[in-house]
Amino acid sequence: MTNLMTPKSRVPSFDIPLLGGGNFNMAEASPENFQIIVAYRGLHCPKCKAQLQAIEPIVADIRADGHDVVAVSMDSEERAQKARDDWGLNELPIAHSLELMDAKSLGLFISDAISDSEPHIFSEPGIFVVRPDGTLYAEIVQNTPFGRPDMGDLVKGLNYAVKNDYPERGTSVA
Repeated sequence: MTNLMTPKSRVPSFDIPLLGGGNFNMAEASPENFQIIVAYRGLHCPKCKAQLQAIEPIVADIRADGHDVVAVSMDSEERAQKARDDWGLNELPIAHSLELMDAKSLGLFISDAISDSEPHIFSEPGIFVVRPDGTLYAEIVQNTPFGRPDMGDLVKGLNYAVKNDYPERGTSVA
């Protein structure tokens, strides 16, 4: 699979349900600075649990810095609700039921289950940072569950980018 997105390109639009009601619609996202989309593998993943639990206490700080954040997975509503409940996630918006083609359009790697605890098919993790105009600022896409960036460090970098009008990188045509 090849990721077709490049810095400054338009992020594919998708509309997926949020736990507690409503939808997350990429085309309608309107952050002051950046929209942060955290794609996670699902309920079966202990690394996802740790990552989302680390984000949970800083959601208000992320918002205060003018960014919006949402966690997204291919999990069903039931699995996403169980993750929210079991992992103690109350502040972090959780979107569920991401369609396979939408996950692929983001450039996420797709895996088949290797144990009974995993869904038949699911996306691997990724983080997408999107400007208010819907263009990609940064992305971190992984084909393994480990080695994820620290969200606090990422937000510090985004705040620096806002303050210093720091451009997208990786745009050279060389």
